[in-house]
Amino acid sequence: MTTRRDFLKTTSLGVGLTASMGWAALQAACSPGSLDKPLGVALVGLGSYATGQLGPALRETKYCRLAGVVTGDRTKGERWAADYGFDPSHIYSYDTFDQIKNDPDIDLVYVVLPNAMHAEFVIRAAKAGKHVITEKPMAVSVAECEQMIRACQENKVTLSVGYRCHFEPHNVEIMQVAKEKPLGEIKLIEAAFGFRAFGWENWRFHKNLAGGGAMMDVGIYCIQAACYVANELPVRITAQEVKTYPERFPDVDETILWQMQFPSGTLANCSTSYAVNIHHLDVYCEQGNFGLSPAFGYDGIQGYVGDKKLDLGQVSEQALHMDHIALATQGKAQLATPGEMGLRDMKIIEAIYAAVASKQPVELAW
Repeated sequence: MTTRRDFLKTTSLGVGLTASMGWAALQAACSPGSLDKPLGVALVGLGSYATGQLGPALRETKYCRLAGVVTGDRTKGERWAADYGFDPSHIYSYDTFDQIKNDPDIDLVYVVLPNAMHAEFVIRAAKAGKHVITEKPMAVSVAECEQMIRACQENKVTLSVGYRCHFEPHNVEIMQVAKEKPLGEIKLIEAAFGFRAFGWENWRFHKNLAGGGAMMDVGIYCIQAACYVANELPVRITAQEVKTYPERFPDVDETILWQMQFPSGTLANCSTSYAVNIHHLDVYCEQGNFGLSPAFGYDGIQGYVGDKKLDLGQVSEQALHMDHIALATQGKAQLATPGEMGLRDMKIIEAIYAAVASKQPVELAW
């Protein structure tokens, strides 16, 4: 079990390593030297995110290479092996996954499965002696997050959460602005992320696989943003759930609006939805505003600080993140998005759901 002291040490400011530096400094920190050889990565699950984002990002990494896959479809795995140039002997099924412990070509496992499967495969990877990245949310409960952290600690492997925005230049600059406060004290944070979702066949609409709806899927970006802007942990949460399409989302949350109060008095007003397209981060200070719109997507992010436009171009934040994690596993970087950060966010999510259910404020103790 992660101790209270360890938890606060990792999350006391609500942010990771990236909040202490701007974009240029982060780029330099991510390239302290080179490894003797790239680390072999195995992707566990070959869905849309692995196919459209992580696979292509692994073509751009300096310190990682795609060395294997875990899939329920052998034919798909063979196509990946041919496309990415690894031997088909490094294709595993979910049943044979534990044999990965005997594969010296695989150093790091990236779990890209439905949320409810994260804990199982992170723990199995840890027992196999492999470093682990898990997609967000880290798991579907605080208890599962604690089990995952404990398994990785016991097996002396690193655990990171795929919070790619910590390596997206606009988000990194916003973290730095929030830290330096050139516009005075931060009074109000408004964060929203949602989209019009369709397709009942998608696992995200089934609670037994997703653990929740829009909150688990994209609301977590707003939690992340509020914490890294406030540089604090929330202590009080209120929340409301709305379903404009109950027939479309009988099993998971469609729209949630919530408020987080921080010890300094800063308030975060957040929303997430599967019913509307909404996507922004705005921060209101004593002497002006700053923010991002759109804020958290794979591309097209734009920002502002007062009257100044923030346009830093586009990078593969997934490639930068995986390279950073590779360096961290070798002791050459401080892990920016550790499992403790995922645990922090799951604690907040559970408090939001509790506030919805009780219709009462929920106090958070850290």
